[in-house]
Amino acid sequence: MEKNFDSQDGYEQEQKEYSPPTTGGDRPLAVVAMGGHAFMQHGDSGTIEQHHHNAAEVSAVLMTLVERDYNLVITHGNGPQVGQLLLQNDLTHEQVPPMPLDVLVADTEGWLGYVLQQALLNQLRRRNIHRYVVSMITQVQVDKRDPAFSKPTKPVGRFLSQEEAEARRDELGWVIAEDAGRGWRRVVPSPRPFKIVQRKMIRDAALNGHIVIAGGGGGIPIVKNAHDDYEGVEAVIDKDLTSSTLGVNIGAELLVILTDVDQVFVDYKKPTQRALGAVTMEEAERLITEGHFPAGSMGPKVEAIYEFLRKGGKRGMITNAATLEAALEGRGGTHFVGRL
Repeated sequence: MEKNFDSQDGYEQEQKEYSPPTTGGDRPLAVVAMGGHAFMQHGDSGTIEQHHHNAAEVSAVLMTLVERDYNLVITHGNGPQVGQLLLQNDLTHEQVPPMPLDVLVADTEGWLGYVLQQALLNQLRRRNIHRYVVSMITQVQVDKRDPAFSKPTKPVGRFLSQEEAEARRDELGWVIAEDAGRGWRRVVPSPRPFKIVQRKMIRDAALNGHIVIAGGGGGIPIVKNAHDDYEGVEAVIDKDLTSSTLGVNIGAELLVILTDVDQVFVDYKKPTQRALGAVTMEEAERLITEGHFPAGSMGPKVEAIYEFLRKGGKRGMITNAATLEAALEGRGGTHFVGRL
């Protein structure tokens, strides 16, 4: 006879299988930041099957932290996915009202959170680890006086011809710019985050032992309007800076930024290139000031770690997924230590 999971027996089995985790308040709290390419690798077309496969791969790596008994908050990028949604906006705007950028960020927080949440739950079940996973739509407050709003610089969406871009500028009020000689794109503000609205909920869930997925795509950018109400704005927030702010807001001890390289390099891809192992706060400040880390690549990551440690974090680490286990054991990655 087929088992009916609506029955009391089925309910009790589910309760036994997914019993609530014991309190995790005595575990160290870590924030792990991943790029949007954790879901969509170079060369992928962006199918949902590819997203599920890549999420399963990175979730297996993240179990390294779970098995070391960390409470875990995960943030992720969404650049490729928002780009797809912007293209859908372009192709269907005559039939379906286009959605603003803050709504598209919320959209990707939801569906990427679902994909990662499912992958993490599957990994936990295979290891018989009794923790829940929750995805949290996260709003991040920025200052409407931030200079970024008067000088948009962040490219979004697809490449356009100059004629197409100028037509969108005139019709839709876009700010446009040429992108490295490859074509023209819309550019939007990228203001600095200063408060995670859902920070207490994220912290409480994590300290109760649950794995929390939050701050997707840097979070939904919001400001306070003239009536002191929250409202979304057409902008994007750097995911690593949001992760740093979140780590400070929830009292995390460790911030890990997963990227494409196993270590941070000075003079990257030059004859004088050298890898950084352990970096003090003083050295990090000097290297940032000297301009060793470009704004479009490693700059925000190093700055995010630096600000996290400056404001109370204990450890910062930059590495790739393949090196995470070795980095946690001190055998790889770039480690940032010490305080001002």
